[in-house]
Amino acid sequence: MAHNLRFGAAPLVARWFLTVEFLVAVNGKVFGWSDQAAYMAAHHMTMITPLLAAALVIEAVGSICLISGVLARTAGAVMCVYLGIVSLRLHDFWNQTAGMSSMTAPQFFKNLGMMGGLLMIAVYGPGLWTIDRLWRRTAP
Repeated sequence: MAHNLRFGAAPLVARWFLTVEFLVAVNGKVFGWSDQAAYMAAHHMTMITPLLAAALVIEAVGSICLISGVLARTAGAVMCVYLGIVSLRLHDFWNQTAGMSSMTAPQFFKNLGMMGGLLMIAVYGPGLWTIDRLWRRTAP
């Protein structure tokens, strides 16, 4: 039991680390909506306002779920798929003349790493330290 408690914090810390980038992205959408919309338009996307709003909701609600551990498996799966779509659509370095030296290549590969962490949460769960586990423990 002591072993589980000692290492139980590691998945919690990992969930926090994964959400940092999403919270930065939420901030960018809230305070830089027009810049985000322009970036999407530059990639020939349509229906920018509803897609940007959906991205904001996925990133914000997903981050809350990951941090708290509530519905973390579902959030991990949804965010993994979402990030895959974003990576293919907006960080397509293979379609740019600069190729691997373009600014989108590091974003694409960073996203792949994040997708790996999200997939781990979706498959293996959020670990021991979650809000819903605390609620179940204190319930009569």
